[in-house]
Amino acid sequence: MHFLVNVVAFKIGWASSVFGAANNLPSLGPLVVLMAILLHLYFARDPSREFVLIVIAGAIGAMYDSLLLSAGWVSYPTGVIIAGMAPYWMIGMWMLFATTLNMAMRWFHSNLWLAALLGGLLGPMSYYIGSRIGAVTFVDYPKALIALAIGWAALMPVLLLLARRFDGVTGQLEESRI
Repeated sequence: MHFLVNVVAFKIGWASSVFGAANNLPSLGPLVVLMAILLHLYFARDPSREFVLIVIAGAIGAMYDSLLLSAGWVSYPTGVIIAGMAPYWMIGMWMLFATTLNMAMRWFHSNLWLAALLGGLLGPMSYYIGSRIGAVTFVDYPKALIALAIGWAALMPVLLLLARRFDGVTGQLEESRI
């Protein structure tokens, strides 16, 4: 049951974030994301471990998307509080994404190469869909797509290794070599 809740909560959080940002309601997404995170933590066997993973993923996402923004490859119409910093709704989406790493995307734990490949393909696709909706603009389209493909291909395995280390879903402690 938690698996289905996880997938549905992610989809609703993603849509709320992207459509909210595109329609000048950037706070809508983070409110829904907060509810999804709380729901995820409620179902987790060790919520504190999952919470650490969520915060770390948010920090990684903030740095990565801020880099894309500062490089001038993307821009965001709403939610940017500090110039050059990723919008708060986007950071929330990274945190939301982290809720899937030990649940809906658990099957990637044993296949990091496939995760890198799919991350390199599906990560940019997600941003592209967001751009079509109006939540993000590709200022330098080729560089943005290349950076997104490389970034997501590299970050997916990193996030999954972190998910293994901070797995609060199964409640099992795994000693990691991160």
